[in-house]
Amino acid sequence: MEITVSGKQVELSDALRLRVSEQLGTIVGKYFDRALEAHVTFGRARSFFTCDINLHAGRGLLLRAEGEAADAHAAFDDAAEHIAKRLRRYRRRVNEHARDLANRARPEAARRYVLREEEEMEGNGEASDAVSGAYATVIAETPAEINLLSVGEAVMRMDLEDQPVLMFRNSASGELNVVYRREDGHVGWIDPTAAPR
Repeated sequence: MEITVSGKQVELSDALRLRVSEQLGTIVGKYFDRALEAHVTFGRARSFFTCDINLHAGRGLLLRAEGEAADAHAAFDDAAEHIAKRLRRYRRRVNEHARDLANRARPEAARRYVLREEEEMEGNGEASDAVSGAYATVIAETPAEINLLSVGEAVMRMDLEDQPVLMFRNSASGELNVVYRREDGHVGWIDPTAAPR
């Protein structure tokens, strides 16, 4: 596994880099045979250190954890504990679902866009009354996959990737569904087949 350790406005010692590489390799090695890569970023916020771990554990499987403490070593320990906890919690479920993956169809291809709202301007720099209004400009475009998943699998994948929303094809109905993290912390689920006709 390729591990990148960096600091944002923080100087990192070679001992810390070595410790992070060894411990993260050991933690991930317990749960995944061939994890792809990990990015560990240390930063400083007010009077404490932060550690952000982004782990690409396998195809389509991204995990993210954060930690903070009075020193960089303790911040890493906090973030590594979160990663280990997630790996332990979900590895069982991933193993169960992996058996079903062989029988499933390949995921559908999709595109993910990031849009920026702008106002159209006249030549003099003022918004025209006739033309004023918001429109979206594409500022980022990435490939995405729409997987065939159960609702439980979709929630697990959303949590593992630390994403606020996930679109998937429901394995029970075959319809496109969406799960999302609500502001109150609960998970919302949009299922068009459940709507009255």
